[in-house]
Amino acid sequence: MAYTIQDIATALNASAFGAVDRLVSRATEPALAGHDDLALAMSPAYLDSLIDSDAMSAVVWEGCDWQALGLEAVIIAPRARLAMAGLTQMMDDSGNAPVGVHPTAVIDPSAQIGADASIGPFVVIGADCTVGCNVVIGAHVSLGHSVQIGDDALIHAGVRITARVVIGDRFIAQPGAVIGGDGFSFVTSEPSSAEQIRGNHEGKDIVVPEDPTLHRIHSLGSVVIGDDVEIGSNSCVDGGTVRPTHIGTGTKIDNLVQIGHNVVLGEHCLICGHTGIAGSVVVGDRSVLGGRTAVADNLNIGADVVTGFSTSVMSNVPNGRFMLGYPATRMDANIESYKALRRLPRLIRDFAKLRERVSKIDPNG
Repeated sequence: MAYTIQDIATALNASAFGAVDRLVSRATEPALAGHDDLALAMSPAYLDSLIDSDAMSAVVWEGCDWQALGLEAVIIAPRARLAMAGLTQMMDDSGNAPVGVHPTAVIDPSAQIGADASIGPFVVIGADCTVGCNVVIGAHVSLGHSVQIGDDALIHAGVRITARVVIGDRFIAQPGAVIGGDGFSFVTSEPSSAEQIRGNHEGKDIVVPEDPTLHRIHSLGSVVIGDDVEIGSNSCVDGGTVRPTHIGTGTKIDNLVQIGHNVVLGEHCLICGHTGIAGSVVVGDRSVLGGRTAVADNLNIGADVVTGFSTSVMSNVPNGRFMLGYPATRMDANIESYKALRRLPRLIRDFAKLRERVSKIDPNG
């Protein structure tokens, strides 16, 4: 689909200049842009590639002398990434699917499907499910019994949503996400080695239980998800044991993330790829967990917390902290520790030299 430069600028709440009626059908990097493309050159770092490109239209930075670059039309967006969000949403056609139910779909007669929904091939929808209006469900998706999904959801191919999961409006699930599977929760008839080690600060010997059989604790609580939540490819959100696992409104979860049973994620959180959150953790609103963050079970992480890449959180974190490292400490303390560690070889060499000099001193003067 083609758009005029003015149409795009209006959608982005940005300013357009030049031949604003010029049509473009694709947005791309300046180095790849042709005459009919919209080059995304949102900072001066793209100047050279923009000069070398065939682009006639571009999104450029404030202060850009676009006429000197030979461009015919431009959009100036003061906040580049926000413009990128609006532009990609405008041009994304992944949610454009024909309204109706594919003949291979299997839908229980008790399920309620809202107006203008699109149900793809080989979808299975269980008993007593409720699917809202304008929902797009891709191929091979399965919904367990009593699932509730709000309006305007986009559920990509291969997503699995188990029984009793409740989801708000405008939900997006990328391919392969699994929501509501049983939590990883088992118990032995006698205290296991894992139980004995908790609080065993004196290093007492572990007593091996006579019966090591692991008895599953089933997840009856399912999952409750707010509005405007996104869950990435192959991520898993486990159901709660007797109360729901909860994902707050506006929270975005990246690919390959594990959310354990009974976890409560606040509103507008960002959970980046390969993060693992163990059971019964509470994360406050607007917190950001960087890639490969690991969070031990039963912890409270405050609001507006940020963790850096590969951080391991092993204790509660107050509001507004930036945590880094293994184990997680405040960023400034972690950086000081790292600097001290790098100085350690030099300090050891200096100490060895000093000890050698001291050893040569005659104690008798």
